Amino acid sequence: MVVSCHSCPLRRKSVFTQMTDSEVAFMQKFKTGELEVEAGSTLMMEGSKSPQLYTVLEGMGLRYKSMAAGDRQVINIVLPGDFVGLQAGIMDEMQHSVEATTAMTLCVFDRKNLWSLFRDQPERAYDLTWLAAVEEHLLGEALAMLGHMDGLQRIARAFVRIYIRGKALGLVQQGAMPLPYKQQDLADALGLSLVHTNKTLKKLREDGVAVWRNGVLDIKSYEKLCEIAQIETDGKAVARPLI
Repeated sequence: MVVSCHSCPLRRKSVFTQMTDSEVAFMQKFKTGELEVEAGSTLMMEGSKSPQLYTVLEGMGLRYKSMAAGDRQVINIVLPGDFVGLQAGIMDEMQHSVEATTAMTLCVFDRKNLWSLFRDQPERAYDLTWLAAVEEHLLGEALAMLGHMDGLQRIARAFVRIYIRGKALGLVQQGAMPLPYKQQDLADALGLSLVHTNKTLKKLREDGVAVWRNGVLDIKSYEKLCEIAQIETDGKAVARPLI
């Protein structure tokens, strides 16, 4: 059965800012249905003009760009609550691809109705702008990390960021959360070779800091991980809007 916006399980997560009754009613009209896809499915293709936009209700995915040599550059991971397809909505076509890593359920919106959000719901339009600004900030942080951090620091920082978001979504149980990606995905995202990534993960494991095995990330020492990542955080995710 299609999940009503009024009873959306994501809205109960404290990481998402509260919506007014009128905003919920608008989103219910804005939503045209739901889509279920299998792991490995392409949700959006780079260069395509997708007629649909999505919010991830369940499951995980990847954003990536295809390179001329045939490999790909992973941009970031996609988690529940993420809005997918804003580039296609604003720039007419996608500048990167989106792939389902696990089975996913997505709320579906009609791209041609996007402008009604700006016209009729300025607060929701601001939320959309906020999400775009956060994506820009994270990409800037990623570039700085690639230019000034070694492999151990890069992986540690990535794990901290992922862990904080996972915890806010209720995915963390006893310090562990599902992270069903490949080492190659992590290597691509952080600009590392697969060999270097493997050696670095081994060091984190042997030092009792973090273990990533069989699709599960188990943080053994969050404080030590933050120290390696050169990041100070209380472990709480910044509240974000849910589209």
